[in-house]
Amino acid sequence: MAEDLRPHWDPRRQACVPALITAGQSTSVSLVDALRRADELLGISATTAGETVALLEYLLAVCYASGACPANIDEWLDQVHDSSPLNGAADWLDSRPDEHWNLFHPSEPLGQNALLAPYLDEHGAGPAQLVIEHAGDYNLFFDHHHLEHPTPLPADAAFRAMLTQHVYGPGGRARISGKDTLGPTITNLAAGRLSTRLRVFALGQTLGDTLRLNLVPSNTAPGRFNRTWTVAPQPRRGFQAKPSGRRVDGPADLHTVLGRSILMRPTRTEDGHPAVDRVLVAAGELLEPLAAHHLQDAVYTTAADGTAKPLRPSASRALWREAHALYAAVAERNHGPDLYDRLAQFSGRRLNLWAVGLIAKQTTVLTWVSDTFPFVPGRERDLRYAAERGSLIAEYVASSLSRAAYVAWTVTYPNAKPADKDDQIARFDARPEHWAHAAEPFHVLLDDTTAAETEDQVDAALVQYATVLDEAAGRFLRNRLDSLPANSRGYQARAQAVRRLAGDLTGPKAPDELKGDRR
Repeated sequence: MAEDLRPHWDPRRQACVPALITAGQSTSVSLVDALRRADELLGISATTAGETVALLEYLLAVCYASGACPANIDEWLDQVHDSSPLNGAADWLDSRPDEHWNLFHPSEPLGQNALLAPYLDEHGAGPAQLVIEHAGDYNLFFDHHHLEHPTPLPADAAFRAMLTQHVYGPGGRARISGKDTLGPTITNLAAGRLSTRLRVFALGQTLGDTLRLNLVPSNTAPGRFNRTWTVAPQPRRGFQAKPSGRRVDGPADLHTVLGRSILMRPTRTEDGHPAVDRVLVAAGELLEPLAAHHLQDAVYTTAADGTAKPLRPSASRALWREAHALYAAVAERNHGPDLYDRLAQFSGRRLNLWAVGLIAKQTTVLTWVSDTFPFVPGRERDLRYAAERGSLIAEYVASSLSRAAYVAWTVTYPNAKPADKDDQIARFDARPEHWAHAAEPFHVLLDDTTAAETEDQVDAALVQYATVLDEAAGRFLRNRLDSLPANSRGYQARAQAVRRLAGDLTGPKAPDELKGDRR
């Protein structure tokens, strides 16, 4: 596109942040307005959890770069208690040179690598490549958007998708050739900074409250704000050989790391609005392993070798089944000053902890996972206990359903072929229904625990939770067994499976809560 026809699009002043005004009502605001009106807005309501995280990360980076972050914990407490406005961050952002914040600048495009320009037309693809949920692994498309689909992507959507790629882009190979471009390692896409672990935010009552809660106190320099690839205090990586990772030099740098080399070709929609019609995505920056103070929200679990590692999202375990690890992070706080250590100082105030993760199979993105857990400072040990027991009870009920399904199978298929066994057992296995159902009672359990004033009330909530799972498990199993024939073998299989489930749920190995007992 000729330079004089190139559109100018500036996220500081153009609506690009989907935000909640009231429950059920949303609007779209610019970055400056998101900060200036932060205490009027309830929060960010982007299309996906990952996009919401990426926008929060970017707004936090502006707060760090502008000097609006607290210098120490006491200052942080004052800012949160007093709901200190974020106008300083908004003013700083608004005062930056216009040419620095143009998404389509010819030589310094915001968040992008202008060195890719000679290769964009030949090696680029349609704008679907930019959107994690559309692109899949570039061969299997996540939601059937073809990479060459010509429909332009509006500039605001392209900006949000770019931020999400920088933070969450999965590993794999770029579609660009390294032979005749910037070098062979430009094809090697490293996994994004948050793509392999859970990111946890403390959610406040407003967007401003959320940003203040998650600002890490620091009296050191904020570091670079990575607004474009070709402008940096030190030269960025090259692509002739894989470099060693660079060290993050401050929180503003951390939250704006350019995890991808990206370049977007601007166009206009039929009604004249700025948009993107072609995108090139290639390898970005590599980082050294992050120091603990850059992982203050991480939830740690103990690996097989005894080391503590940040919890990863799992395709087989819903986040609520790991809630006890989140509350353990708050209760133990043994990894030095962190988010949970600070939150524990808000006596009596209920907060929500929002955990977000991206699940990918190798290079193919499968889904976003997110969940919200209540937290009241001073109640973290009760919450941890309830979450641990709640998860244990749910696991035991699932195992009991599996054993009941096996009993039904042995009676129904006495001469089954080994190759058919798994499919035949699955016919009677009600664990999928159990896991889908158990999430809501578990969250009710956590809410009841936050409201409880004594251990007896926590125990009573656990017994009630166990009763709900017990009754539902029996119903799910009977529904599975309804497919049995109305003959002697069918009646026998049904009776033995139901009896086995009832025996397991009240037997000596069952958690006390399933038997109606308390601590």
